[in-house]
Amino acid sequence: MTIPLNSKVQHAFPPGSGTQAEPELSCGKLNLETIRQKGIYVVETPGDGFVSVAGMLAKSGFEKVVSAPLPHDDSLIKALRKEARNLDLILLDISQAGVHGLELCRRIHDEKAFRDTPIIIIASKNIWHEDFIYSAFLAGAIDIVFKPVQRLELIPRVISSLLLKSERDLRKNHKMELENELAERKVIEARLQYLVSHDELTGLCNRRRLEQALETAVFHARRKHYTSTLLYIDLDQFKVINDTEGHTTGDRFLMSIANELRREIHKEDILARISSDEYAILIENTTEEAALRTAETLRRVIDEYRFSANDKEYHIGASIGIAMIKPEEELTASEILARSAQACFEAKTHGRNMVHMFSHDDVETHIIRNAVNWVPKIRDAIENDRLCMYYQPVVDVESSRICGHEALIRMHGHDGQIITPEKFIPIAERMGLIRDIDFWVINHVIDVLSRLPEAYGDQKININLSMFAFQDPALLPLVCNKLAATGVSASRITFEITETAAVSNYAHTRR
Repeated sequence: MTIPLNSKVQHAFPPGSGTQAEPELSCGKLNLETIRQKGIYVVETPGDGFVSVAGMLAKSGFEKVVSAPLPHDDSLIKALRKEARNLDLILLDISQAGVHGLELCRRIHDEKAFRDTPIIIIASKNIWHEDFIYSAFLAGAIDIVFKPVQRLELIPRVISSLLLKSERDLRKNHKMELENELAERKVIEARLQYLVSHDELTGLCNRRRLEQALETAVFHARRKHYTSTLLYIDLDQFKVINDTEGHTTGDRFLMSIANELRREIHKEDILARISSDEYAILIENTTEEAALRTAETLRRVIDEYRFSANDKEYHIGASIGIAMIKPEEELTASEILARSAQACFEAKTHGRNMVHMFSHDDVETHIIRNAVNWVPKIRDAIENDRLCMYYQPVVDVESSRICGHEALIRMHGHDGQIITPEKFIPIAERMGLIRDIDFWVINHVIDVLSRLPEAYGDQKININLSMFAFQDPALLPLVCNKLAATGVSASRITFEITETAAVSNYAHTRR
């Protein structure tokens, strides 16, 4: 029979707890209410002074309790099999079965369907003995409760056993998942091996595979005494398509370009996608003239390609850098990549949609090398407050009176020298550090104005800012908040920019 849950039955409480609502308990990831929903099968032996274990469980809020008397045949195994799908715990009363009860426990435990189902044996106190306890555990029981059964002893053991069953189920499911993974291991390994050396989107070689091929090309160049080349292709204005049409359309465009490039190269050439919108092609055993012709052909193919999306047609170009791999030069793969990237940058700098071959005399290359030395110095100056301001008087021509000052930035070197802005500002603009400098200047100058004595309350300061500052949406809130915090009048500040900077975004600058 099934013991129904009586919602009015008082739950078990510690002595003195009264009839207050039982608090929600958390058992790992399972709360107590979840535990009470577990299926429990109770095999009881009625007799003198019989107290129903199933009834105790019902009073403690366990809802799915099935109770049946201890049979004298195999009907119990059959009954348990019917409940196996929803069975989480078996309480087996063998108080009147003796040794046969342990044999029944063993048979239940040996059933494949119940191998992970905890069994609690309920036994007569008269047969308490170490040998019996040892035999019960060997038969498959995980716990023993001796009669007379006390609710305060039973319920904690039931909860503990149900938690054990939940853990076993989790481990079983995890084991099945592992077995499924192992069954697919060869497919997965093959896929992983492919992904290690290929770009997932386009199917081209990735940067890792290209670097390996470059190392091989360097070895061949030295051993076989021939010249190879690396073409570095950067799509011009790809961001327009990506931002306008979305990443899905952008990905489709990148795959289309990959297919266009495939058609133009030989099968022995290595074509790789090395970043979002950048490709590279390694061509072994070639000449500078052939490399230039191939690069120009690829540039023209991309320039003539038209891409359609949402009834719109897009046309972009490509800047291509060329780096030669010569037998007499001992270069690493990363150095060759760096040269081709620098040559590509030169092509972009000179107008985009162009081809440029690396040369040690490239202007941009010298600038980049110089920037490498200056960037840490500039960062250090910003972080450690080694920037400073010089204030140059502004004289009214008619009255010859000082009507204000112009704020001029300088930087302190480590050896105490003062570094003028023409040495570090262009690099800061190129390397993305100018924003921090602009904002530092604004904060510093307004602070200086706020600290001036009242006698100088009409003093004005002109602040020089980079062209990038007026394209930054954070500039206006910064100035307004700083003026409000210090009480400085906005009329005391004038921002100075070049005409080119103002005209490049007139509406934004005017605002």
